[in-house]
Amino acid sequence: MHQKRGWAVVALVVLSAGVLGAAVARAEPPEVQKNGIAWAKGHDASHGPASKALLSYHGGGVMNTGAAVQAIFWGTSWPSYSGDKISGIDVFYGGISGSAYLGTTTEYTDGSGNHVSTSVSYGGHLIDGASAGSKDPGTGGVLAEVSKMITNPVANGYYAVYTDIPRGNAGYCAWHSWGTAHGVAVQFGFFFKLDGDAGCDPGDTSGLHSQGLAAIANVSGHELSEAVTDPHLNAWYDRQGAENADKCAWTFNGLEQFSNGTSWKIQGNFSNAAYNARLGYDHAGCVNGN
Repeated sequence: MHQKRGWAVVALVVLSAGVLGAAVARAEPPEVQKNGIAWAKGHDASHGPASKALLSYHGGGVMNTGAAVQAIFWGTSWPSYSGDKISGIDVFYGGISGSAYLGTTTEYTDGSGNHVSTSVSYGGHLIDGASAGSKDPGTGGVLAEVSKMITNPVANGYYAVYTDIPRGNAGYCAWHSWGTAHGVAVQFGFFFKLDGDAGCDPGDTSGLHSQGLAAIANVSGHELSEAVTDPHLNAWYDRQGAENADKCAWTFNGLEQFSNGTSWKIQGNFSNAAYNARLGYDHAGCVNGN
């Protein structure tokens, strides 16, 4: 989601010496200072299905040629990690291309009428065993990490950064933004460690994944859906700043079936067309691949 309640547009975050990049962000409440936020359950800033305003177009581009996704696992615990989250995220992004779930984003277009694409090419994961710190590093810190790990970024790149930082008292689970890395404008996402975190738990009882993997997979779907429809934070959102995933936060309709045969519990996305027709699993515009 974007800033709310009239927060001013601001922001150039200048990175440390030796890193080529600058992150563009809107000024938000001091609590967050980033964009595309997946709020935790019950947070005052969350939108959810009660927000009925349609998404409107604000002139920016959408990801109409597909997303080139790469995952970065950042933190001292990842080199020796033996659970299912790294392999699970590989499988998640490896199967999401062409899925009915991503098909919920394709009604949105750029100014030339080019629709969002459901194509995802996944380049696998990288591990950075350096410390990610003890709190959200912000847009500048995450963009610096992307610049460090991705030496040849591409314009349709979406770089998902998974840390081993617990959410703690932060009111959100993940976020997405964009910036310039090595002279290329790229999209990126940030994810807390969500193991045992009730505020960011989708409640997947399928037994197919650990709770920690299920939690980051759900918000991974949320952030990718927003990144393809609003990559530079100037395309599709409603009058309150909510993007397509924000408006259906923490509402579900069974498991999503991906093209590689895997199943995931992911929240739906908002569809203007479904809302106007009073369709969707909530009869208020929230749709998924089922």
